[in-house]
Formats: sequence, structure tokens, C-alpha cells
Amino acid sequence: MNLRLDSDKPDQYGVVGHPITHSWSPFIHGMFAKATDQNVVYRLFDIEPENFRRETLRLFTSGVRGLNVTLPHKQAAAELVNELTPRAARAQAVNTIGLVHDTGLIGDNTDGVGLTRDLEHNLSLDLAAKRVLILGAGGAVRGVLAPLLERKLREVRIANRTPSRARKLAKEFADLGTIVGCGFGELEGPPYDLIINGTSASLQGEMPDMPVGLVNEETVCYDMAYGRGHTPFTLWAKSLHARRTTKGWGMLVEQAAESFLLWRGIRPDTKPVLEALTTHG
Repeated sequence: MNLRLDSDKPDQYGVVGHPITHSWSPFIHGMFAKATDQNVVYRLFDIEPENFRRETLRLFTSGVRGLNVTLPHKQAAAELVNELTPRAARAQAVNTIGLVHDTGLIGDNTDGVGLTRDLEHNLSLDLAAKRVLILGAGGAVRGVLAPLLERKLREVRIANRTPSRARKLAKEFADLGTIVGCGFGELEGPPYDLIINGTSASLQGEMPDMPVGLVNEETVCYDMAYGRGHTPFTLWAKSLHARRTTKGWGMLVEQAAESFLLWRGIRPDTKPVLEALTTHG
């Protein structure tokens, strides 16, 4: 990706979002850079939605080589870049932008591979033939649907506060497998094998009202959100005696490693970073 590997001056990277102060990305990429002997600096950039296009382009013209993109900008980022990778084009959402040949911007989406790698490698889950419920229908969910459906799941159901958004999203991905959309109140049992929370509710300390019968002692509950302590979603799952509850630390680290690979041509070892982060959470 036309990397500048000048050892005197670090290459600049960062993450854009709003809000962004909670992000652990500088810590993660700092560990990656040290472990791989890459001379980079990584910063937080808080950009409000109405300023996203102008301020993001300004960052690249001022010398930034690559950006991660988080809430609420992932779909806007897909419209900003000059080129999309196949997985970003499928998702129509971007979480990684790289500068190519000093002039063009390429958008990628590493969320899906980050999630599936965490589920399969770090948590040792076999996803084949499983029934999966996904809560939310925003940019975070868009990025993970195609990689999940590639695992030959038995069924994916997307539930959202606004049912029409869930149905529209399910229709977009219906060619990849059995997938349906609905509202939270339309959900019913039998219990799911895996429930993934992709809403932003955890960041606001909220949990949507859920019908009974979705969780049993075999259900794995995964919150894409991360942070110290329990989230409303993991507390809900634990109250229903889910087999396992986990937060999105692993997805965060694995998708970051894929971004680092795109920018630097090296995929760092994620285990030391994940171990360092989970001591916080």
C-alpha cells in the first residue's frame, strides 16, 4: 500500500468516531507497532457526523496514512473513499481507510473477519449449522453478516428497534443464506445457539426489552461492545443462565490486526494484546 517506512519520522494513523474517548485503539496499535518494529503514531480524532467528510479528508491531506472508523461513521466512510474492497462493498460500511499511492483512499471492513476469528479461534466455537440472533441493524452489523453467513449457519435472525430496518438489511444479504429481519417484540424461541449484540445500547447503558425463551444454558451471548465490567446485555444473558457471556475485546483486537495488515503488510500476533486488554475488562 505504498508504505513510507522512513525510520526518522513516524507514519500517522488514528481512529475517527463520535464519541471516541473510550477507544482502546491507540493502546492496541501501539502494542502492535512495538511488537512488529513499525515506526507509527496512532491518535484519536473526535469528529461529529456533519463534519465527517471535510475533517477526514483534511486528516489525509495533512499526512495521515490510515484511519480506523467507528460509530457513527462507518456507512459515511463507504461513500467517502475512492475504492472499496469486496467485503466493504458487500457491507456498504467501512471501518478501515488506507491511503494508496499518496492520492487515493481505499475502504475496507475488517469487522466481520475480526468477529469470526474471535468466535472460532479465541472462543473455539463451531458456527456451522447454528441458529444465530443478531440485535441491531446498523453499520457494525452490516460488517459482520457476510462472514457469518459464509459459515453455513442454519439461520440468522436480525432484530432491531425499527423492524423495517432489520427486514431491509436481511433482504440485502438473503442471497448468502437463510436470514430474516424483525422487531424485538416479534422474537420468540426456541433458544438460539448464539446471540450477538450489535446495537449501540450498551454504550448508553441500556438493554432493549427482550421476550422470554431466547436463551438457555447452551446459548453463547456475545456483546460487540467492550469496556470494564458487565454491560446491560451481558447482565441480561447471565440472568438467564447463558452458557457463556463475553464482550467484544477479541473482535476489537482481531479487526485491528487486520487493519494493521492492510496498512503495514504485517499481521501482528493478537494474543499478547488480548491478554493485556482483558485484564481491564
